[in-house]
Amino acid sequence: MNGYVGAIGELALRNSWFRQVLFTTEHAQLVVMCLQPGEEIGGEVHTDVDQFFRIERGQALFVFDEKEERQAHDGDGVVVPARTHHNVINASKTEPLKLYTIYSPPNHPDGTVHETKREAEAAEARHA
Repeated sequence: MNGYVGAIGELALRNSWFRQVLFTTEHAQLVVMCLQPGEEIGGEVHTDVDQFFRIERGQALFVFDEKEERQAHDGDGVVVPARTHHNVINASKTEPLKLYTIYSPPNHPDGTVHETKREAEAAEARHA
């Protein structure tokens, strides 16, 4: 298929895996994510990748350059330019954070599925 058509909001809400790549092109990648209560993506910097986040359900705390904090909630979008140190934290102690993200260009191998953060960290360590 040359494009992607889907109910991305619904897919993000139904997703319970830490990370699932839905679609990858040469220049962009669509990924759904679910962070468990208190879980975080972990501080990271993408040197050549811009990233867009859309919060479908929950409360997210975005930390930029290890000092600037911004809250994001249902329906909010966040853009993280390349070379920006960032982290996404599920600010809720009881509810999962459901979101999707678009990387440009792609950041993960096409078809990637990580059921848990631990699995994602192990895979990233193997490819480092």
